[in-house]
Amino acid sequence: MNVVITGGAGTVGTAITDHLAEEHTITSVDVEAHSDPDVESVVADLRETDLRPHLEDKDALIHLAHVPQEHGNPGDTEITPFEAHRENLALHADAVGAAAEAGVDSIVYASSNHAVGRYEDDHAPEIYYPEYGLTVDHTVAPRPDSMYGVEKVYGEGCCRLAAEAHDVRAYALRICAVRDREYDHPYGDAERGVDRGKFDRGGDAYDEQVARLKAMWQSRRDLAKQVECCLSDDTVEYDVFYGVSDNDRRWFDIDHAREVLGYEPADDGEEWDAPPE
Repeated sequence: MNVVITGGAGTVGTAITDHLAEEHTITSVDVEAHSDPDVESVVADLRETDLRPHLEDKDALIHLAHVPQEHGNPGDTEITPFEAHRENLALHADAVGAAAEAGVDSIVYASSNHAVGRYEDDHAPEIYYPEYGLTVDHTVAPRPDSMYGVEKVYGEGCCRLAAEAHDVRAYALRICAVRDREYDHPYGDAERGVDRGKFDRGGDAYDEQVARLKAMWQSRRDLAKQVECCLSDDTVEYDVFYGVSDNDRRWFDIDHAREVLGYEPADDGEEWDAPPE
């Protein structure tokens, strides 16, 4: 399958290419060059570059690209249309519109748990611990926790329009917590905090980061497996799925992804009782 990934050189993009580059012909379009020699790398800023020529004769678009922003990130509830926010809205519409115009078979869109992040805000930190009892599935109303979350909901809307009006299969993956290779384990956020001098190992802040990621973690191989399920599917018009491993304490549903896509994650954050040596 011939696939274009926007933002392919980033954390999520490399998780996909690390596991799928040998099975598919992948082109990464990113502001940074992709390091994998099996991936065709196009260095381009999509704010200034037309994606359409790169989608000619391609089967699928995996849209991950996002303009970095100083404001409106998770934790910031101010409602304001700052410049990067406007750029991201344009970026998502341009990418999805280009895919629809090019006639690709499918779009896999990197949405986010932050499209429904207010559910976590309402119940944290108790939600991070086993047997809390809340389940958030694909039927809940979007509840973005920030302007970043708003952007993700907007992108989902663009994908749904492409599916229903332009006959493109579209998969919105509300990705929970995929990390760089170094931190690809449920102690990753806590260890990264220690490495950056934010807190000490074993303190309350460290323990809460571990508890949260044991619920939220999606291993890099599970993400790639879920994306592969989307690329090989031919039944979905438009649907929403949560990107998360089979963590015992997760509050995001994966039964829908199992039933519709055949997604069977391999990892469970609860199986780890310490960070890797």
